Amino acid sequence: MNPLECKLKRLSQAKPQDFRAMRVLVRVDYNVPLKEGKVVNNERIKQTLPTIRWLLEQECRVVLMSHLGRPKGKVVEELRMNPVAEELSKLLGKKVLKLDDCIGADVESAVASMGKGEVVLLENTRFHPEEKANDPEFSKRLAELGEVFVFEAFGTAHRNDASTVGVQAHFNERYIGFLVEREIEGITKVLQAIESKRPFVLVLGGKKISDKLGVIQYMSKHADYILIGGAMGFPILKAQGKPIGKSYCEEEAIPIVKAQNLEQVPALSLPLDYLVGETLDATSAKSVSSEEIPGDRIALDIGEETIRHYTEIIRRAGTVIWNGPMGYFENPVFARGTIAVGKAVAQAPVSLIGGGDTISAIEQHLKEYKSKYSHVSTGGGALLELLSGRPLVALNQ
Repeated sequence: MNPLECKLKRLSQAKPQDFRAMRVLVRVDYNVPLKEGKVVNNERIKQTLPTIRWLLEQECRVVLMSHLGRPKGKVVEELRMNPVAEELSKLLGKKVLKLDDCIGADVESAVASMGKGEVVLLENTRFHPEEKANDPEFSKRLAELGEVFVFEAFGTAHRNDASTVGVQAHFNERYIGFLVEREIEGITKVLQAIESKRPFVLVLGGKKISDKLGVIQYMSKHADYILIGGAMGFPILKAQGKPIGKSYCEEEAIPIVKAQNLEQVPALSLPLDYLVGETLDATSAKSVSSEEIPGDRIALDIGEETIRHYTEIIRRAGTVIWNGPMGYFENPVFARGTIAVGKAVAQAPVSLIGGGDTISAIEQHLKEYKSKYSHVSTGGGALLELLSGRPLVALNQ
């Protein structure tokens, strides 16, 4: 397994006096769920508080930047950072000034007039198409807002964007915050345990298989078992000519699945049976063989036979990595597979879980088990990038 590399300095090893009253540009991951103008889950914000508070103790002028949602390079009123600034103000116990843009004369003026120990949150970086394009001029204008750069957005460490990668070219002093350091240490311990604590079981679920094709390909060389759940198994079944009923299927992935001969991967296991329902909000479910999904039903969870098979494999494991729920856990009728797998993973000597939906499932159904996992990662896409054998670009500039 490739180690988790990082070329940036660690804030934990910095001298506080070197930061005294400095203007610090911090890339955070505040891509949080919103509902009716309020933050629904503030966990990602809370995770950054130790780094922000440490900087404030040094009387730094803290400039925070993040993306939110997928506005596709345009201003989308519902994706402004105002609710995030309100939530951060509550958590910090001090006013966070939210600016109306992330670059421009007004932004530069507001940042230049900041007092010691003040916090500013820039507007959504993705309101500018230059963000995703990693535009050099846009990166430079962002960098001019700080004297020191701190990367505290592990969930975006795989993104080659202006605010994650391009901006770093303009700083001599670049650090990772306490959250990213904790991620690196936690994930590294799990990756190092794979060879000594066998069997190694990789559990993959969720909606799309395209996000995890690279993971399956790379991890098939390392994993003793790769257990598939969620809707990501349906392109494989459909490629085999098997019925999937009205189940969600990522059609565009089917040619790739066929080309890669995924069903021939020795370690790979597909569900033996599924729980099916008429709709997502069905109040009852029926168990059927994976070979016989009815044409008028949606497969929404792994079935009892699969649960027994998967949990038996996981309970014998030395190391388990889990990314993606086993079914539509939002409906308790179809949460049994995810709950059973989550409980089994919690018993493993070494375990790593990650991905937004996986964390949501834990919060909703397995909160009392959260402390039992060796490491719970805030990075979904970043974790998948690592498990595909690729370095995280934002950590290796």
